[in-house]
Amino acid sequence: MRTQYWWGLAGLAGLAAATFCAALLVGSAGLSTGGAVRALFGGGDEFSRMIVQTVRLPRAIAGFAVGSLLALAGVLLQALFRNPLADPLVLGVSGGAAIGALIGMLTGAGLATMHSYATAGGTLVALAVLLLARGGGATRLLLCGVVFASACGAVLTVLLTLADNGQLRGMVFWLAGDLSWTQRPALLLLATGVTLIGAFLGGRWLNVLGSGELRSAIVGIPAGSARLGIFVVSAALTSVAVIGGGMIGFVGLIAPHLVRLGLNTSDHRVVAPAAALAGGTLLCLADLIGRTVAEPRELPVGAVMALIGAPVFIVLLRRQTR
Repeated sequence: MRTQYWWGLAGLAGLAAATFCAALLVGSAGLSTGGAVRALFGGGDEFSRMIVQTVRLPRAIAGFAVGSLLALAGVLLQALFRNPLADPLVLGVSGGAAIGALIGMLTGAGLATMHSYATAGGTLVALAVLLLARGGGATRLLLCGVVFASACGAVLTVLLTLADNGQLRGMVFWLAGDLSWTQRPALLLLATGVTLIGAFLGGRWLNVLGSGELRSAIVGIPAGSARLGIFVVSAALTSVAVIGGGMIGFVGLIAPHLVRLGLNTSDHRVVAPAAALAGGTLLCLADLIGRTVAEPRELPVGAVMALIGAPVFIVLLRRQTR
C-alpha cells in the first residue's frame, strides 16, 4: 500500500483512541478527568471505580466493536451488490437478524443459539432482497430493501406483543439501540479483530468481486460461492452487532464513504480496516452524545446515529441518482 494510506490509517487510529478515551472520561456522573483516570487504573473511591470500570469501559468497548462490525458488514455488502448505498439496516439485514435474535430471547435460547437464529434471519432477508432486486439497479435494490425492512419491523412488533411485561421494556430499548445491554464486550472486540484480519487478507478478492462476475471468472474466483460466503459473513457480522447493541443503522453506510472520500481509494485492503476504525469511532461518538446531551437521561444510540445518518443517506442517494 502507498505511504499516504498508512498515514491515513494511523490518523484514524489516533482519532479512534481519542474518542475512546473521551467515552471513558466524560459522562453524567460528575467525575473529574483526574478522578476518572485514577478510577480506570484502580484508584479513587468505590463509586468512581464502579462508574468507570463497570459502566463506561464495557460500553466504550461495545460501542467501538459494534460500530466496527457494522462498518465491515457495510463494506462487504457494498462490494457484493456493487452499490455504494448498501447498508445492513437499509437492506433489511439488521431487521432479519433482530427477528432471529428476538425469537431466541422469547424462547429462552442461549447466546450461541441466538447468534445462529440472528445469522439465519439476516441471511434469508439478504438473499430475498438480492433475488427480487436482480437486474433492477440501485432504485430497485433500495425499494426491495425498504419493503423488507418494513416487513421486518411489522414482525418485530408482533413478537414484542408476545413478550412478557418484564421483558418488554428491555427489548424495546435494545431494539432502539442500547449499548448498555451488552453482556460480553470483549467477545465483540475479539470478533472485530478476527473479521478485520480476514477482510484485510481477502481485500484482493473483494476488489475483484466488486469489478464484476466476468473478471472474477477470468482470475479463477468462483463468483457464486464467493457471493454466498460474503452473504453469510455479512449476515453473521450484522447478527453479532445486533445482539450486542440492537438495531443501529447508517454506520455501514457512512463509514465506508468517509474512508473512500478521505483517502481517495476504493482498494478494499485499505477501505476495510479504515472503515472499521471510522465505524467504531462514529458509534463511540454517537453514544457519548446520547449519554451527555440530555443528561441525566440517555438517548438511544440508534436514534442518534439515525439523526446523523439520514441526511448523509439523502445526499448520497442524490449523488447516485445523478
